[in-house]
Amino acid sequence: MLGKSDATPMIAVRDLDRARKFYEETLGLSEVDDFGEGFMLESGGTRLSIYRSEFAGTNKATALTFDVDDIESEVRDLKGKGIAFEHYDLEGLKADGDIYSGEGMKTAWFKDPDGNILSLLEA
Repeated sequence: MLGKSDATPMIAVRDLDRARKFYEETLGLSEVDDFGEGFMLESGGTRLSIYRSEFAGTNKATALTFDVDDIESEVRDLKGKGIAFEHYDLEGLKADGDIYSGEGMKTAWFKDPDGNILSLLEA
């Protein structure tokens, strides 16, 4: 069944040029393909698809999580590039500035230019 198949995260955006600049220049992902109405990026060993949609940013849940080794450093670097971090009141997580910690993990959330919620996770 599907358990042996690769899966591709899909991120809807309104403006492909603005999204390309954000994901490549701000986040440091690499483009591996352009298919006209969108493009493919690579982050580590994962490929994700960025595509144009009128429904961009309508998901109110986390769309994509980046596994990181040093969340403090990543948050600092992203803030230096103008990223604002989101703050939530979530049971079981304790906030320390922009970073939340829970049992054996730390996380932080931010949005792309279309309002898609992205996160960092250090476990």
